[in-house]
Amino acid sequence: MIDFHTHVLPNIDDGSRSSDMSLEMLAEEAAQGVTTVVATPHFLAQDMSIEDFLERRNDALSEVRGNMSKADTPFPAILAGAEVYYFSSMGLAEEVSMLTVEGTNTLLLEMPFGQWSSRVFENVEQLINRQNLTVVLAHVERYIGFQKDRSVWDKILTLPVIPQINSGSLIEKRRLFRRDKTYEFCIEFAKKTDKLILGSDCHNLSDRRPNLKAGREALEKALGSSAVAMTDKTIKEVLG
Repeated sequence: MIDFHTHVLPNIDDGSRSSDMSLEMLAEEAAQGVTTVVATPHFLAQDMSIEDFLERRNDALSEVRGNMSKADTPFPAILAGAEVYYFSSMGLAEEVSMLTVEGTNTLLLEMPFGQWSSRVFENVEQLINRQNLTVVLAHVERYIGFQKDRSVWDKILTLPVIPQINSGSLIEKRRLFRRDKTYEFCIEFAKKTDKLILGSDCHNLSDRRPNLKAGREALEKALGSSAVAMTDKTIKEVLG
């Protein structure tokens, strides 16, 4: 299993608060059968440069990998990535490619939490067609409630984007971010797509702990093993 969306690196965003917490989170991932995690700390262009972000991320990653090598506990492998929050004109900013998942041209994109506009569509299209990036839309279920007009939503989903759903949105019909029908939306969405990624979006060891296994089990219970196999196939494609 591969957990594509995690915040396991310490002291870089609102995820893990220490190296010890990072190791505990990674050990929990391994206990669930996860063999690889993609470390995707938040990148916000208004807060820091890409160069400063990458320096901080790589320092945190080196620290975690060093501590993993000293422990007897089994851990999953870690790939470096980022969860990149949408910003104006990002479709023309070629340095965005520096934030793709290690060894790939895949970008995890966090979309605006508001009504999507034609400008948002244009930027996503440019990321795909101008910069030749594979765009994964982080936790797609968290945006739908903001789309009073779904015309741009529909246009973006006709692009070759890869939707990602948080496993927590499938577990016990949990409603962490949208309080009405999040589970139902995710199941209906999964029924209608042939490409989908599940990710834990884990941040800590309390309310947002690693839970990919439980999310996969919930998806299988609702839609059968073929739905889980589809997510596995998708994530292998985007990671090459």
